[in-house]
Amino acid sequence: MPNIAHTYYPQSGFLVVLGAGESGVGAAILGKDKGFDVFVSDKGAIADSYKEVLVQEGIAFEELDHSVARIMTASLVVKSPGIPEHVPLIQELRKAGIPVISEIEFAAQYTDAKLFCITGSNGKSTTTMLTYEMFKHGGVNVGLAGNIGKSFALQVARASFDVYVLEISSFMLDDMYHFRADVAVLLNITPDHLDRYDYKLENYVASKFRIVQNQTAADYFIYCLDDEETMKGLPLHPTKAIHLPFTQEQVVASGAFLDEQNNIVINVPNHKESFTMNIEELSLQGKHNVFNNMASGLMAKAQELRNQTMKESMESYVNISHRLEHVALIGGVNYINDSKATNVNSVWYALESFSPDIVLIMGGVDKGNDYEMLRDLVKSKVKAIVCIGKDNVRIHESFEDDTDVIVNSSSMQDAVEIASHLATKGDTVLLSPACASFDWFKNYEERGDKFKEAVMAL
Repeated sequence: MPNIAHTYYPQSGFLVVLGAGESGVGAAILGKDKGFDVFVSDKGAIADSYKEVLVQEGIAFEELDHSVARIMTASLVVKSPGIPEHVPLIQELRKAGIPVISEIEFAAQYTDAKLFCITGSNGKSTTTMLTYEMFKHGGVNVGLAGNIGKSFALQVARASFDVYVLEISSFMLDDMYHFRADVAVLLNITPDHLDRYDYKLENYVASKFRIVQNQTAADYFIYCLDDEETMKGLPLHPTKAIHLPFTQEQVVASGAFLDEQNNIVINVPNHKESFTMNIEELSLQGKHNVFNNMASGLMAKAQELRNQTMKESMESYVNISHRLEHVALIGGVNYINDSKATNVNSVWYALESFSPDIVLIMGGVDKGNDYEMLRDLVKSKVKAIVCIGKDNVRIHESFEDDTDVIVNSSSMQDAVEIASHLATKGDTVLLSPACASFDWFKNYEERGDKFKEAVMAL
């Protein structure tokens, strides 16, 4: 049974899970194991692999519709982060006073494991994976969950970890109320998903700062001192947690900073030994990855890992697929898959990581992007833009004065072939879309895989 201090919601009765993806199916299994009567409802089609699991577990489900009358009798609802708040069914549930929470909120009630929680507009997956690998290397009994890996709820139900490293999106945070992070990390805040936040940046900022809610004086809050929106939001969202800032522009007594020799220096209160490592030794290069390593290093120190373990992990870590992933060197041209760059700031980081000349493949479903922040980098580094996706009018309008060539393509294969003709020896062809993928592809993974296939077919 959970520690009673963790329980805030009905612990039995009728549990409805909305959405039958990784998080929904995991929540359904945990609910079943805890004695709930569970019903899974998905407005879309449920993937065969998840259907098989639900059948094996004997969990009732429906697809392609919601049985509203049945759902409205729920004691508790766990909803997929992909379902927006303004959906009529969610509004009805709220009005009826039925608790609607996220899978993370639901599962956290049933574990006493230490929770390291990472959010931010960019760098979440890299920082989460690096931290997870570092903890594993240090012998920690650690689980990986959230926006990445297996469902948190499923692992709480069927595995037994002492520590979890959780990648947490703003959509997840929106449905978290009593959840508490032992270590909360806010990497950065840049405009993203504003269509879910009434196109108000302050609403999105408030969502990100939910990562620190309920923290105590014994917990840690790790954040970027150089990030403008984080620093503006800090006084509006106070926390009792111990502050561990990281910075490349200042020196801090407690936290992480760069010294004059370009060494990352990490100091955490009550941990006597300081950590030092030159940025040249990091396996992940680029300014943004210095930040990611600082954040991971601070988490490792909070977990009391040895300096040697931290150094070995930072030297050897290989980046995740679809995030600045090196695909091939063909005819002296580097091909880089950054399909996970679904917002403008991610593209800024990608462009900042490479030297001129870049042939940039970008486009897709525009989420209200402001391309202004890319203008200087496009002017100085990008020789051509190849557009993918159905509607690229805004990309043409934004960059027509900043680069010599902007062309549309009819498929990913077409885009890669065009880019290969535009690139010459020493150039980089970079897929970094700044947009969602679902006009041409199921998700960013499929988009990245199609890019890699097209490159290997050249």
